Amino acid sequence: SGGRGMGMAHLDVNFYSEALGMATGMQVLLPEELPRARARTLYLLHGMSDDESTWTRRTSIERYAAGRGLAVVMPFGGLGWYTDMHRGPKWFSFLTEELPAKCRALFPMLSDRREDTFAAGLSMGGYGALKCGLRAGKVFSRVASLSGALDAYDCALNGRGLAPQAFWEDVFGPAEGIPGSRNDLFRAAEEMRDSEFRPDVYMWCGTEDFLYYQNIRMRDHLRRLGYSPTYGESAGDHQWLYWDRWIQDVLDWLVPGEEGNPWR
Repeated sequence: SGGRGMGMAHLDVNFYSEALGMATGMQVLLPEELPRARARTLYLLHGMSDDESTWTRRTSIERYAAGRGLAVVMPFGGLGWYTDMHRGPKWFSFLTEELPAKCRALFPMLSDRREDTFAAGLSMGGYGALKCGLRAGKVFSRVASLSGALDAYDCALNGRGLAPQAFWEDVFGPAEGIPGSRNDLFRAAEEMRDSEFRPDVYMWCGTEDFLYYQNIRMRDHLRRLGYSPTYGESAGDHQWLYWDRWIQDVLDWLVPGEEGNPWR
């Protein structure tokens, strides 16, 4: 029977975004059978140089999500760092306000409850996912970062190898303005520490990754503030071999195998 009873519908959705002021796209995985009233939803974010198709092309996310009653929404995020850009579209408003409303309108099977709404991503998307939890905690209850670029100030100062200075200024404004701003995840964690909407956080990074030290700093910062991040590290650098492996762990953390996935 292969995958009978474990099916996922895979949709390629094109739509107009008011927040972005342009047409955009997303790939969506929907469970064909629901073990509960409404589907939990994971907003799964791509990294720099990728698009909404990359997670499905580079990993087996559809197979991993099957049997969990979990929908997976993979939106196009451009190069906007999931941020309302200094000069450019409002990617954060799109991701945290417009997109969940749009998805729930198009797919009424999706739960609208905070405790059923998650975000995860890699690299730039890891930054976006943590920002979802720390700046839009009323929407997202659990967030996960794989190899996250979690220090915007450090990226803007030292990221010339990834993009020119003008790029970083378009995204974040002048680098000296980042600490303490809406784009500073360290400040966001401080401001959220006593909130009833403080998110649960998962982090993984490879020990040979060029972003490893940013992850260590964020882990220690969260622990000092009283968060209890689920943290993992292992040998590895910045590549899909590891993200395909560890997104499975993220899904186990988000939705324990209560739905009886026979493949796990």
